[in-house]
Amino acid sequence: MSNSILKISKQIYEAVIAHAQSELPNESCGYFAGKDGQVSLFYPMTNIDASPEHFSFDPKEQFKVVKSAREQSLDLLAVYHSHPSTPARLSEEDIRLFNDPTPVYVIVSLSNPKPEMNGFNVFKPNANEVEIEKVIIEIN
Repeated sequence: MSNSILKISKQIYEAVIAHAQSELPNESCGYFAGKDGQVSLFYPMTNIDASPEHFSFDPKEQFKVVKSAREQSLDLLAVYHSHPSTPARLSEEDIRLFNDPTPVYVIVSLSNPKPEMNGFNVFKPNANEVEIEKVIIEIN
C-alpha cells in the first residue's frame, strides 16, 4: 500500500479545530467533502452520543450532508472525529466500529496545547485482519 494524501485548506483546518474545541469535553464529528483528495467543504455534525469517548452521527443530519455533497458533485472524502484527551490515532473502538473502507478516517487530538490531526485508511481483508495505512494530510 502506498500512502495517499488529503489536502485541507488552512481555513477548513482551523474550522475543524474550532469545532473540536467547541464540543469539549465531548468528541466532535463531521465529514470532509471534495474531489481528488482536495477537501473543499467541511460539514460539522452533531455527536448524538454527547460523549468524550465515542461519537455517533444523527442519521437525519447525515442524510442531509450526503445529499448536499451529491448535489454539489462532491465526494465524501473523510469522516472526522476528535479525541479530547487521547492521541490522534485510531482507538480500538474506532477500528471495531469501522464499516466503510471508502473515506479517510481523520482524528483530531486536543490532548496537547497544539492540536494534532492524522488521517488513516482502514482495510479489513477478512474478519480476522485489519490493515491501517497512514494518510498524509497537507494543510495548504
